Amino acid sequence: MDIILNFFRTYPEMAIFLTIGVGFWVGTLKYKTFSLGTVTSVLLVGVLVGQMDISIPGPIKSVFFLLFLFAIGYSVGPQFFQSLRSDGIHQVIFACILCFLCIGTTFLIAKLMGYSPGEAIGLFAGAQTISAVIGVGGDTISTLNASQADKTAWINIIPVCYAVTYIYGTIGSAYILGTLGPRLLGGIEKVKNATKELEAELRKNTESDDPAFIDANRPIVFRAYKIDTDWFNTPKTVEEIENYLQQNGKRIFVERARIDNKLTEITPTLSLKKGDELVLSGRRETIIEDESWIGEEVYDPELLTFPVEDIFVLLTDKSIHGKTIGYLRQQKCMHGILIKEIKRSGTPIPIYPGTKIYKGDTMELVGLEREIKEAAPSLGYIDRPTNKTDLIFVGLGVLIGGIVGALTIHAGGVPISLSTSGGALLAGLFFGWLRTKHPTFGRVPEPAVWLLNNLGLNMFIAVIGITSGPTFMTGIKEVGFMLFLAGVAATTIPLLLGLWMGDKIFKFHPAINLGCCAGARTTTAALGAIQESIDSTLPAMGYTVTYAVGNTLLILGSVALVLLM
Repeated sequence: MDIILNFFRTYPEMAIFLTIGVGFWVGTLKYKTFSLGTVTSVLLVGVLVGQMDISIPGPIKSVFFLLFLFAIGYSVGPQFFQSLRSDGIHQVIFACILCFLCIGTTFLIAKLMGYSPGEAIGLFAGAQTISAVIGVGGDTISTLNASQADKTAWINIIPVCYAVTYIYGTIGSAYILGTLGPRLLGGIEKVKNATKELEAELRKNTESDDPAFIDANRPIVFRAYKIDTDWFNTPKTVEEIENYLQQNGKRIFVERARIDNKLTEITPTLSLKKGDELVLSGRRETIIEDESWIGEEVYDPELLTFPVEDIFVLLTDKSIHGKTIGYLRQQKCMHGILIKEIKRSGTPIPIYPGTKIYKGDTMELVGLEREIKEAAPSLGYIDRPTNKTDLIFVGLGVLIGGIVGALTIHAGGVPISLSTSGGALLAGLFFGWLRTKHPTFGRVPEPAVWLLNNLGLNMFIAVIGITSGPTFMTGIKEVGFMLFLAGVAATTIPLLLGLWMGDKIFKFHPAINLGCCAGARTTTAALGAIQESIDSTLPAMGYTVTYAVGNTLLILGSVALVLLM
Protein backbone atom coordinates (compact mmCIF):
# COMPACT_ATOMS: atom_id res chain seq x y z
CA MET A 1 0.00 0.00 0.00
CA ASP A 2 2.85 2.36 0.87
CA ILE A 3 4.37 1.74 -2.58
CA ILE A 4 1.11 2.83 -4.27
CA LEU A 5 0.81 5.91 -2.06
CA ASN A 6 4.40 6.93 -2.70
CA PHE A 7 3.99 6.42 -6.44
CA PHE A 8 0.95 8.70 -6.78
CA ARG A 9 2.34 11.30 -4.38
CA THR A 10 5.62 11.37 -6.29
CA TYR A 11 3.90 11.42 -9.68
CA PRO A 12 0.58 13.28 -9.12
CA GLU A 13 0.02 13.47 -12.88
CA MET A 14 -0.56 9.70 -12.79
CA ALA A 15 -3.35 10.21 -10.25
CA ILE A 16 -5.04 12.57 -12.70
CA PHE A 17 -4.93 10.02 -15.52
CA LEU A 18 -6.20 7.32 -13.17
CA THR A 19 -9.13 9.57 -12.30
CA ILE A 20 -9.86 10.40 -15.95
CA GLY A 21 -9.73 6.78 -17.10
CA VAL A 22 -11.82 5.27 -14.31
CA GLY A 23 -14.16 8.27 -14.21
CA PHE A 24 -14.98 8.05 -17.92
CA TRP A 25 -15.57 4.30 -17.56
CA VAL A 26 -17.92 4.79 -14.61
CA GLY A 27 -19.70 7.50 -16.60
CA THR A 28 -20.59 4.95 -19.30
CA LEU A 29 -22.33 2.62 -16.85
CA LYS A 30 -26.12 2.69 -16.87
CA TYR A 31 -28.92 1.23 -14.79
CA LYS A 32 -31.94 1.22 -17.09
CA THR A 33 -31.88 4.85 -18.28
CA PHE A 34 -29.94 6.25 -15.30
CA SER A 35 -26.30 7.23 -15.61
CA LEU A 36 -24.10 9.45 -13.43
CA GLY A 37 -22.62 11.10 -16.48
CA THR A 38 -18.94 11.71 -17.15
CA VAL A 39 -18.40 14.89 -15.13
CA THR A 40 -20.01 13.62 -11.91
CA SER A 41 -18.23 10.27 -12.24
CA VAL A 42 -14.83 11.92 -12.70
CA LEU A 43 -15.48 14.16 -9.70
CA LEU A 44 -16.46 11.25 -7.43
CA VAL A 45 -13.55 9.08 -8.60
CA GLY A 46 -11.27 12.06 -8.01
CA VAL A 47 -12.58 12.34 -4.45
CA LEU A 48 -11.76 8.66 -3.85
CA VAL A 49 -8.28 9.05 -5.34
CA GLY A 50 -7.87 12.21 -3.26
CA GLN A 51 -8.15 10.17 -0.07
CA MET A 52 -4.46 9.35 -0.66
CA ASP A 53 -3.78 13.02 0.18
CA ILE A 54 -2.12 13.86 -3.13
CA SER A 55 -0.81 17.37 -3.76
CA ILE A 56 -1.08 18.66 -7.34
CA PRO A 57 1.14 21.70 -7.88
CA GLY A 58 1.22 24.09 -10.79
CA PRO A 59 -1.43 25.65 -13.04
CA ILE A 60 -2.54 22.44 -14.79
CA LYS A 61 -6.12 22.83 -13.53
CA SER A 62 -6.46 26.38 -14.87
CA VAL A 63 -4.82 25.59 -18.22
CA PHE A 64 -7.28 22.83 -19.10
CA PHE A 65 -10.26 24.81 -17.82
CA LEU A 66 -9.36 27.80 -20.01
CA LEU A 67 -9.10 25.51 -23.04
CA PHE A 68 -12.53 24.08 -22.20
CA LEU A 69 -14.14 27.52 -21.94
CA PHE A 70 -12.56 28.72 -25.17
CA ALA A 71 -13.85 25.59 -26.96
CA ILE A 72 -17.36 26.14 -25.58
CA GLY A 73 -17.37 29.73 -26.80
CA TYR A 74 -15.90 28.74 -30.17
CA SER A 75 -18.59 26.12 -30.81
CA VAL A 76 -21.58 28.33 -29.92
CA GLY A 77 -20.17 31.70 -31.01
CA PRO A 78 -21.51 31.71 -34.59
CA GLN A 79 -25.04 30.83 -33.48
CA PHE A 80 -24.90 33.21 -30.49
CA PHE A 81 -24.22 36.29 -32.61
CA GLN A 82 -26.36 35.24 -35.56
CA SER A 83 -29.35 34.67 -33.29
CA LEU A 84 -29.22 38.29 -32.16
CA ARG A 85 -29.94 39.41 -35.73
CA SER A 86 -32.23 36.64 -36.96
CA ASP A 87 -35.90 35.85 -36.57
CA GLY A 88 -34.87 33.66 -33.64
CA ILE A 89 -34.78 36.78 -31.45
CA HIS A 90 -37.84 35.54 -29.53
CA GLN A 91 -35.91 32.44 -28.56
CA VAL A 92 -32.98 34.65 -27.51
CA ILE A 93 -35.24 36.74 -25.26
CA PHE A 94 -36.80 33.58 -23.83
CA ALA A 95 -33.37 32.11 -23.06
CA CYS A 96 -32.25 35.34 -21.36
CA ILE A 97 -35.32 35.40 -19.12
CA LEU A 98 -35.01 31.70 -18.21
CA CYS A 99 -31.31 32.16 -17.38
CA PHE A 100 -32.17 35.09 -15.10
CA LEU A 101 -34.84 32.92 -13.47
CA CYS A 102 -32.23 30.22 -12.83
CA ILE A 103 -29.81 32.73 -11.31
CA GLY A 104 -32.54 34.51 -9.33
CA THR A 105 -34.07 31.30 -7.97
CA THR A 106 -30.67 30.02 -6.86
CA PHE A 107 -29.85 33.36 -5.22
CA LEU A 108 -33.13 33.49 -3.27
CA ILE A 109 -32.79 29.89 -2.07
CA ALA A 110 -29.15 30.44 -1.08
CA LYS A 111 -30.07 33.60 0.85
CA LEU A 112 -33.01 31.86 2.53
CA MET A 113 -30.78 28.96 3.59
CA GLY A 114 -27.94 31.24 4.70
CA TYR A 115 -25.43 29.71 2.27
CA SER A 116 -21.93 31.05 1.67
CA PRO A 117 -20.84 32.18 -1.84
CA GLY A 118 -19.19 28.76 -2.33
CA GLU A 119 -22.32 26.84 -1.39
CA ALA A 120 -24.41 29.09 -3.65
CA ILE A 121 -22.08 28.44 -6.61
CA GLY A 122 -22.08 24.68 -5.98
CA LEU A 123 -25.88 24.71 -5.78
CA PHE A 124 -26.08 26.74 -9.00
CA ALA A 125 -23.62 24.51 -10.89
CA GLY A 126 -25.37 21.27 -9.91
CA ALA A 127 -29.02 22.32 -10.00
CA GLN A 128 -28.62 24.03 -13.39
CA THR A 129 -26.20 21.33 -14.71
CA ILE A 130 -23.62 23.90 -15.78
CA SER A 131 -20.30 22.35 -14.72
CA ALA A 132 -18.19 25.26 -16.00
CA VAL A 133 -19.56 27.40 -13.16
CA ILE A 134 -17.35 25.46 -10.71
CA GLY A 135 -14.26 27.10 -12.16
CA VAL A 136 -15.65 30.52 -13.03
CA GLY A 137 -17.31 30.88 -9.63
CA GLY A 138 -14.15 29.77 -7.86
CA ASP A 139 -12.06 32.27 -9.82
CA THR A 140 -14.50 35.04 -8.89
CA ILE A 141 -14.47 34.08 -5.21
CA SER A 142 -10.67 34.32 -5.22
CA THR A 143 -10.96 38.03 -6.12
CA LEU A 144 -13.27 38.93 -3.22
CA ASN A 145 -12.25 41.11 -0.28
CA ALA A 146 -12.35 38.32 2.30
CA SER A 147 -9.84 36.43 4.37
CA GLN A 148 -7.81 33.78 2.60
CA ALA A 149 -9.16 31.15 4.99
CA ASP A 150 -12.78 32.02 4.11
CA LYS A 151 -12.08 32.05 0.38
CA THR A 152 -10.33 28.66 0.58
CA ALA A 153 -13.24 27.17 2.52
CA TRP A 154 -15.79 28.58 0.05
CA ILE A 155 -13.89 27.26 -2.97
CA ASN A 156 -13.45 23.81 -1.39
CA ILE A 157 -17.18 23.46 -0.69
CA ILE A 158 -18.17 24.13 -4.33
CA PRO A 159 -17.55 20.58 -5.69
CA VAL A 160 -19.26 19.06 -2.65
CA CYS A 161 -22.45 21.05 -3.25
CA TYR A 162 -22.20 20.36 -6.99
CA ALA A 163 -22.03 16.59 -6.42
CA VAL A 164 -25.04 16.66 -4.08
CA THR A 165 -27.28 18.64 -6.47
CA TYR A 166 -26.12 17.55 -9.93
CA ILE A 167 -27.79 14.13 -10.01
CA TYR A 168 -31.30 15.55 -9.57
CA GLY A 169 -30.33 18.49 -11.78
CA THR A 170 -29.84 16.03 -14.66
CA ILE A 171 -32.48 13.41 -13.92
CA GLY A 172 -35.04 15.98 -12.76
CA SER A 173 -34.57 18.14 -15.86
CA ALA A 174 -35.01 15.13 -18.15
CA TYR A 175 -38.15 14.04 -16.28
CA ILE A 176 -39.72 17.52 -16.09
CA LEU A 177 -39.14 18.30 -19.78
CA GLY A 178 -39.46 14.80 -21.24
CA THR A 179 -42.38 13.42 -19.21
CA LEU A 180 -44.08 16.12 -17.14
CA GLY A 181 -43.65 18.92 -19.71
CA PRO A 182 -45.81 17.38 -22.48
CA ARG A 183 -48.53 16.68 -19.92
CA LEU A 184 -48.50 20.29 -18.74
CA LEU A 185 -48.75 21.46 -22.37
CA GLY A 186 -51.95 19.53 -23.03
CA GLY A 187 -50.96 15.89 -22.83
CA ILE A 188 -48.49 13.69 -24.66
CA GLU A 189 -50.88 12.80 -27.49
CA LYS A 190 -51.80 16.44 -28.09
CA VAL A 191 -48.13 17.42 -28.23
CA LYS A 192 -47.34 14.52 -30.58
CA ASN A 193 -50.19 15.47 -32.92
CA ALA A 194 -49.18 19.13 -32.89
CA THR A 195 -45.60 18.10 -33.67
CA LYS A 196 -46.71 15.95 -36.61
CA GLU A 197 -48.76 18.87 -37.94
CA LEU A 198 -45.76 21.21 -37.75
CA GLU A 199 -43.53 18.61 -39.41
CA ALA A 200 -46.08 18.28 -42.23
CA GLU A 201 -46.14 22.05 -42.60
CA LEU A 202 -42.36 22.25 -42.75
CA ARG A 203 -42.29 19.49 -45.35
CA LYS A 204 -44.42 21.66 -47.60
CA ASN A 205 -42.41 23.85 -49.87
CA THR A 206 -43.77 27.14 -51.13
CA GLU A 207 -41.12 27.22 -53.85
CA SER A 208 -41.77 23.67 -55.07
CA ASP A 209 -43.18 20.37 -53.87
CA ASP A 210 -40.24 18.42 -52.48
CA PRO A 211 -41.30 15.59 -50.19
CA ALA A 212 -37.93 13.92 -50.61
CA PHE A 213 -36.87 15.68 -47.39
CA ILE A 214 -38.84 13.71 -44.85
CA ASP A 215 -36.28 13.19 -42.12
CA ALA A 216 -32.75 14.04 -41.11
CA ASN A 217 -29.86 11.61 -41.46
CA ARG A 218 -31.37 9.50 -44.27
CA PRO A 219 -28.60 7.90 -46.35
CA ILE A 220 -27.87 9.00 -49.90
CA VAL A 221 -27.69 6.17 -52.47
CA PHE A 222 -26.55 5.68 -56.07
CA ARG A 223 -28.32 2.83 -57.93
CA ALA A 224 -28.08 1.48 -61.47
CA TYR A 225 -31.07 0.54 -63.67
CA LYS A 226 -31.61 -0.91 -67.13
CA ILE A 227 -34.29 1.03 -69.01
CA ASP A 228 -37.10 -1.33 -69.99
CA THR A 229 -40.56 0.32 -69.79
CA ASP A 230 -43.04 1.65 -72.29
CA TRP A 231 -42.45 5.22 -71.10
CA PHE A 232 -39.14 5.06 -72.95
CA ASN A 233 -40.69 3.89 -76.24
CA THR A 234 -39.87 7.45 -77.22
CA PRO A 235 -36.31 8.36 -76.14
CA LYS A 236 -36.16 10.85 -73.25
CA THR A 237 -33.52 13.44 -72.46
CA VAL A 238 -31.91 13.68 -69.02
CA GLU A 239 -33.72 16.98 -68.48
CA GLU A 240 -37.09 15.37 -69.34
CA ILE A 241 -36.43 12.46 -66.96
CA GLU A 242 -35.50 14.71 -64.01
CA ASN A 243 -38.44 17.05 -64.65
CA TYR A 244 -40.80 14.07 -64.78
CA LEU A 245 -39.45 12.79 -61.47
CA GLN A 246 -39.75 16.17 -59.75
CA GLN A 247 -43.29 16.61 -61.02
CA ASN A 248 -44.05 13.33 -59.24
CA GLY A 249 -42.49 14.52 -55.99
CA LYS A 250 -39.12 12.76 -56.38
CA ARG A 251 -35.84 14.65 -56.11
CA ILE A 252 -33.73 12.20 -58.07
CA PHE A 253 -30.85 12.96 -60.44
CA VAL A 254 -29.31 11.13 -63.40
CA GLU A 255 -25.58 10.84 -62.67
CA ARG A 256 -24.16 8.34 -65.25
CA ALA A 257 -25.28 6.43 -68.32
CA ARG A 258 -24.18 3.64 -70.60
CA ILE A 259 -25.51 4.01 -74.13
CA ASP A 260 -24.88 1.27 -76.68
CA ASN A 261 -22.40 -0.33 -74.24
CA LYS A 262 -20.38 2.90 -73.88
CA LEU A 263 -20.10 5.09 -70.77
CA THR A 264 -21.36 8.53 -71.73
CA GLU A 265 -20.98 11.92 -70.03
CA ILE A 266 -24.27 13.30 -68.69
CA THR A 267 -25.70 16.49 -70.18
CA PRO A 268 -29.27 17.87 -69.95
CA THR A 269 -29.83 17.08 -73.63
CA LEU A 270 -28.43 13.55 -73.56
CA SER A 271 -31.10 11.15 -74.92
CA LEU A 272 -31.80 7.76 -73.28
CA LYS A 273 -33.81 4.86 -74.70
CA LYS A 274 -34.82 1.28 -73.97
CA GLY A 275 -31.83 -0.97 -73.36
CA ASP A 276 -29.61 1.84 -72.03
CA GLU A 277 -28.41 1.83 -68.42
CA LEU A 278 -28.23 4.76 -66.04
CA VAL A 279 -27.32 5.65 -62.44
CA LEU A 280 -29.78 7.57 -60.26
CA SER A 281 -28.91 9.41 -57.03
CA GLY A 282 -31.21 10.43 -54.21
CA ARG A 283 -32.40 9.55 -50.75
CA ARG A 284 -32.95 5.83 -50.35
CA GLU A 285 -36.64 6.04 -49.53
CA THR A 286 -37.30 8.20 -52.61
CA ILE A 287 -35.53 5.94 -55.09
CA ILE A 288 -36.94 2.61 -53.90
CA GLU A 289 -40.48 3.96 -53.47
CA ASP A 290 -41.51 3.04 -57.01
CA GLU A 291 -39.21 1.67 -59.72
CA SER A 292 -41.91 0.58 -62.18
CA TRP A 293 -41.42 3.68 -64.32
CA ILE A 294 -37.88 2.75 -65.39
CA GLY A 295 -36.99 -0.94 -65.27
CA GLU A 296 -35.00 -3.56 -63.42
CA GLU A 297 -32.17 -2.60 -61.06
CA VAL A 298 -28.83 -4.03 -62.18
CA TYR A 299 -25.51 -4.67 -60.50
CA ASP A 300 -22.91 -3.05 -62.72
CA PRO A 301 -19.58 -2.38 -60.93
CA GLU A 302 -18.15 -0.40 -63.85
CA LEU A 303 -21.18 1.86 -64.11
CA LEU A 304 -21.37 2.39 -60.34
CA THR A 305 -17.63 2.96 -59.82
CA PHE A 306 -17.06 6.72 -59.90
CA PRO A 307 -15.94 9.34 -57.35
CA VAL A 308 -18.62 11.02 -55.25
CA GLU A 309 -17.75 13.81 -52.83
CA ASP A 310 -19.15 13.99 -49.31
CA ILE A 311 -18.06 17.33 -47.87
CA PHE A 312 -18.92 19.82 -45.15
CA VAL A 313 -19.60 23.45 -45.97
CA LEU A 314 -19.54 26.25 -43.40
CA LEU A 315 -22.37 28.57 -44.50
CA THR A 316 -21.08 32.14 -44.81
CA ASP A 317 -22.99 33.61 -47.77
CA LYS A 318 -25.38 36.44 -46.81
CA SER A 319 -27.79 35.67 -49.66
CA ILE A 320 -28.91 32.38 -48.09
CA HIS A 321 -29.03 33.56 -44.47
CA GLY A 322 -32.55 33.01 -43.14
CA LYS A 323 -33.68 31.21 -46.32
CA THR A 324 -35.37 27.81 -46.31
CA ILE A 325 -34.02 24.50 -47.56
CA GLY A 326 -36.81 24.57 -50.15
CA TYR A 327 -35.54 27.91 -51.48
CA LEU A 328 -31.97 26.65 -51.55
CA ARG A 329 -32.93 23.54 -53.52
CA GLN A 330 -34.34 25.69 -56.33
CA GLN A 331 -31.03 27.43 -56.98
CA LYS A 332 -29.35 26.38 -60.20
CA CYS A 333 -26.06 25.59 -58.44
CA MET A 334 -27.78 22.92 -56.30
CA HIS A 335 -28.65 20.64 -59.23
CA GLY A 336 -27.51 17.13 -58.37
CA ILE A 337 -26.61 18.10 -54.79
CA LEU A 338 -28.15 16.19 -51.89
CA ILE A 339 -28.14 17.50 -48.31
CA LYS A 340 -27.16 14.75 -45.90
CA GLU A 341 -27.05 16.65 -42.60
CA ILE A 342 -27.17 20.16 -41.10
CA LYS A 343 -25.57 21.00 -37.76
CA ARG A 344 -26.13 24.15 -35.74
CA SER A 345 -23.87 24.70 -32.71
CA GLY A 346 -22.87 21.06 -33.11
CA THR A 347 -26.48 19.81 -32.88
CA PRO A 348 -28.14 18.12 -35.91
CA ILE A 349 -31.39 19.82 -36.92
CA PRO A 350 -34.25 18.31 -38.96
CA ILE A 351 -34.00 18.70 -42.73
CA TYR A 352 -37.35 19.87 -44.12
CA PRO A 353 -38.06 22.20 -47.05
CA GLY A 354 -39.37 24.72 -44.49
CA THR A 355 -36.27 24.54 -42.26
CA LYS A 356 -34.41 27.86 -42.24
CA ILE A 357 -30.63 27.98 -42.52
CA TYR A 358 -28.27 30.58 -41.10
CA LYS A 359 -24.68 31.69 -41.42
CA GLY A 360 -22.54 29.58 -39.14
CA ASP A 361 -24.47 26.36 -39.85
CA THR A 362 -22.48 23.40 -41.14
CA MET A 363 -24.07 21.54 -44.06
CA GLU A 364 -22.99 18.11 -45.27
CA LEU A 365 -23.39 17.79 -49.05
CA VAL A 366 -23.16 14.77 -51.35
CA GLY A 367 -22.67 15.02 -55.09
CA LEU A 368 -20.33 14.57 -58.03
CA GLU A 369 -17.10 16.57 -57.98
CA ARG A 370 -18.22 18.94 -60.73
CA GLU A 371 -21.51 19.58 -58.93
CA ILE A 372 -19.82 20.20 -55.58
CA LYS A 373 -17.37 22.63 -57.20
CA GLU A 374 -20.29 24.70 -58.47
CA ALA A 375 -22.46 24.54 -55.35
CA ALA A 376 -20.03 24.91 -52.44
CA PRO A 377 -18.62 28.39 -53.27
CA SER A 378 -22.19 29.71 -53.56
CA LEU A 379 -22.91 28.61 -49.99
CA GLY A 380 -19.75 29.27 -48.06
CA TYR A 381 -16.42 27.70 -47.21
CA ILE A 382 -15.58 24.04 -47.80
CA ASP A 383 -14.51 22.54 -44.47
CA ARG A 384 -12.54 19.60 -45.79
CA PRO A 385 -11.66 16.93 -43.21
CA THR A 386 -8.36 17.68 -41.47
CA ASN A 387 -6.54 16.67 -38.32
CA LYS A 388 -4.90 20.08 -37.94
CA THR A 389 -6.03 22.61 -35.35
CA ASP A 390 -4.98 26.26 -35.68
CA LEU A 391 -3.17 26.42 -32.33
CA ILE A 392 -1.97 29.96 -33.07
CA PHE A 393 -5.63 30.95 -33.12
CA VAL A 394 -6.41 28.99 -29.93
CA GLY A 395 -3.32 30.15 -27.99
CA LEU A 396 -3.66 33.84 -28.80
CA GLY A 397 -7.43 33.65 -28.35
CA VAL A 398 -7.13 32.33 -24.79
CA LEU A 399 -4.39 34.87 -24.04
CA ILE A 400 -6.41 37.85 -25.27
CA GLY A 401 -9.49 36.61 -23.43
CA GLY A 402 -7.48 36.11 -20.24
CA ILE A 403 -6.08 39.64 -20.42
CA VAL A 404 -9.55 41.12 -20.86
CA GLY A 405 -10.97 38.96 -18.08
CA ALA A 406 -8.20 39.93 -15.67
CA LEU A 407 -9.09 43.62 -15.89
CA THR A 408 -10.74 44.72 -12.66
CA ILE A 409 -13.04 47.65 -11.95
CA HIS A 410 -14.18 48.77 -8.52
CA ALA A 411 -17.81 49.59 -7.81
CA GLY A 412 -18.43 50.90 -4.33
CA GLY A 413 -15.18 49.35 -3.19
CA VAL A 414 -16.15 45.92 -4.56
CA PRO A 415 -13.70 44.54 -7.17
CA ILE A 416 -15.53 43.30 -10.25
CA SER A 417 -13.93 41.29 -13.04
CA LEU A 418 -14.87 38.48 -15.40
CA SER A 419 -11.74 36.58 -14.31
CA THR A 420 -9.48 34.89 -16.83
CA SER A 421 -12.02 32.07 -17.23
CA GLY A 422 -14.87 34.44 -18.13
CA GLY A 423 -12.53 36.21 -20.55
CA ALA A 424 -11.62 32.90 -22.23
CA LEU A 425 -15.32 32.18 -22.79
CA LEU A 426 -15.91 35.59 -24.37
CA ALA A 427 -12.80 35.17 -26.51
CA GLY A 428 -14.12 31.82 -27.73
CA LEU A 429 -17.46 33.44 -28.63
CA PHE A 430 -15.76 36.21 -30.57
CA PHE A 431 -13.23 34.02 -32.36
CA GLY A 432 -15.88 31.44 -33.22
CA TRP A 433 -17.99 34.20 -34.78
CA LEU A 434 -14.93 35.69 -36.49
CA ARG A 435 -14.27 32.44 -38.33
CA THR A 436 -17.68 32.64 -40.03
CA LYS A 437 -16.48 35.97 -41.45
CA HIS A 438 -12.97 34.78 -42.37
CA PRO A 439 -13.10 30.97 -42.59
CA THR A 440 -9.63 30.57 -44.12
CA PHE A 441 -8.02 30.61 -40.67
CA GLY A 442 -8.87 29.55 -37.14
CA ARG A 443 -9.95 26.00 -37.98
CA VAL A 444 -10.65 23.81 -34.97
CA PRO A 445 -12.03 20.47 -36.29
CA GLU A 446 -15.10 19.04 -34.58
CA PRO A 447 -13.13 16.13 -32.99
CA ALA A 448 -10.66 18.67 -31.57
CA VAL A 449 -13.52 20.76 -30.14
CA TRP A 450 -14.91 17.58 -28.56
CA LEU A 451 -11.51 16.78 -27.03
CA LEU A 452 -11.02 20.31 -25.69
CA ASN A 453 -14.53 20.27 -24.25
CA ASN A 454 -14.39 16.85 -22.62
CA LEU A 455 -10.73 16.50 -21.69
CA GLY A 456 -10.45 20.17 -20.71
CA LEU A 457 -13.43 20.13 -18.36
CA ASN A 458 -12.81 16.67 -16.93
CA MET A 459 -9.09 17.27 -16.36
CA PHE A 460 -10.13 20.33 -14.37
CA ILE A 461 -12.81 18.35 -12.48
CA ALA A 462 -10.33 15.53 -11.79
CA VAL A 463 -7.91 17.94 -10.10
CA ILE A 464 -10.81 19.50 -8.17
CA GLY A 465 -11.89 16.07 -6.94
CA ILE A 466 -8.38 14.94 -5.97
CA THR A 467 -7.49 18.14 -4.11
CA SER A 468 -10.85 18.34 -2.32
CA GLY A 469 -10.87 14.61 -1.48
CA PRO A 470 -9.49 14.88 2.07
CA THR A 471 -12.19 17.42 3.09
CA PHE A 472 -15.04 16.12 0.93
CA MET A 473 -16.79 13.96 3.54
CA THR A 474 -16.54 16.73 6.10
CA GLY A 475 -18.19 19.00 3.53
CA ILE A 476 -21.01 16.51 2.94
CA LYS A 477 -21.76 16.49 6.67
CA GLU A 478 -21.66 20.28 6.69
CA VAL A 479 -24.13 20.90 3.85
CA GLY A 480 -26.51 18.12 4.89
CA PHE A 481 -29.62 16.70 3.23
CA MET A 482 -31.28 20.13 3.04
CA LEU A 483 -28.92 21.08 0.22
CA PHE A 484 -30.32 18.23 -1.88
CA LEU A 485 -33.85 19.61 -1.35
CA ALA A 486 -32.59 23.09 -2.18
CA GLY A 487 -31.21 21.66 -5.43
CA VAL A 488 -34.57 20.07 -6.25
CA ALA A 489 -36.25 23.46 -5.85
CA ALA A 490 -33.55 25.31 -7.81
CA THR A 491 -33.90 22.83 -10.70
CA THR A 492 -37.69 22.53 -10.77
CA ILE A 493 -38.95 26.10 -10.27
CA PRO A 494 -37.20 27.74 -13.29
CA LEU A 495 -38.17 24.87 -15.61
CA LEU A 496 -41.86 24.98 -14.65
CA LEU A 497 -41.87 28.77 -15.04
CA GLY A 498 -40.08 28.39 -18.38
CA LEU A 499 -42.67 25.94 -19.71
CA TRP A 500 -45.49 28.27 -18.65
CA MET A 501 -43.74 31.32 -20.10
CA GLY A 502 -43.00 29.63 -23.43
CA ASP A 503 -46.61 28.50 -23.74
CA LYS A 504 -48.58 31.50 -22.45
CA ILE A 505 -46.33 34.48 -23.20
CA PHE A 506 -44.14 33.49 -26.17
CA LYS A 507 -46.77 31.20 -27.71
CA PHE A 508 -44.14 28.68 -28.82
CA HIS A 509 -45.20 25.45 -30.45
CA PRO A 510 -45.09 22.73 -27.72
CA ALA A 511 -42.14 20.88 -29.29
CA ILE A 512 -40.21 24.13 -29.76
CA ASN A 513 -41.10 25.20 -26.22
CA LEU A 514 -39.66 22.00 -24.76
CA GLY A 515 -36.51 22.34 -26.88
CA CYS A 516 -36.06 25.99 -25.84
CA CYS A 517 -36.27 25.07 -22.14
CA ALA A 518 -33.67 22.31 -22.60
CA GLY A 519 -31.37 24.61 -24.56
CA ALA A 520 -31.53 27.57 -22.19
CA ARG A 521 -30.66 25.16 -19.36
CA THR A 522 -27.91 23.56 -21.53
CA THR A 523 -29.13 20.08 -20.62
CA THR A 524 -28.52 17.74 -23.54
CA ALA A 525 -29.89 14.77 -21.59
CA ALA A 526 -33.26 16.53 -21.40
CA LEU A 527 -33.25 17.14 -25.17
CA GLY A 528 -32.80 13.42 -25.74
CA ALA A 529 -35.63 12.64 -23.31
CA ILE A 530 -37.94 15.11 -25.06
CA GLN A 531 -37.23 13.76 -28.55
CA GLU A 532 -37.77 10.21 -27.36
CA SER A 533 -40.99 11.16 -25.57
CA ILE A 534 -42.67 12.89 -28.52
CA ASP A 535 -40.92 10.75 -31.17
CA SER A 536 -39.53 13.69 -33.14
CA THR A 537 -36.29 15.59 -33.70
CA LEU A 538 -38.21 18.85 -34.04
CA PRO A 539 -37.32 20.11 -30.50
CA ALA A 540 -33.74 20.54 -31.74
CA MET A 541 -34.98 23.59 -33.67
CA GLY A 542 -35.68 25.27 -30.34
CA TYR A 543 -32.56 23.93 -28.66
CA THR A 544 -29.70 25.37 -30.71
CA VAL A 545 -30.24 29.14 -30.31
CA THR A 546 -31.18 28.91 -26.64
CA TYR A 547 -28.23 26.57 -25.96
CA ALA A 548 -25.80 29.17 -27.32
CA VAL A 549 -27.36 31.91 -25.19
CA GLY A 550 -27.76 29.74 -22.10
CA ASN A 551 -24.18 28.47 -22.15
CA THR A 552 -22.93 32.04 -22.19
CA LEU A 553 -25.29 33.67 -19.70
CA LEU A 554 -25.28 30.88 -17.11
CA ILE A 555 -21.47 30.79 -17.01
CA LEU A 556 -21.14 34.57 -16.80
CA GLY A 557 -24.09 34.65 -14.40
CA SER A 558 -21.99 32.80 -11.82
CA VAL A 559 -19.86 35.96 -11.54
CA ALA A 560 -22.97 37.99 -10.71
CA LEU A 561 -24.17 35.33 -8.25
CA VAL A 562 -20.90 35.49 -6.28
CA LEU A 563 -21.05 39.29 -6.12
CA LEU A 564 -24.71 39.20 -5.05
CA MET A 565 -23.89 36.76 -2.25
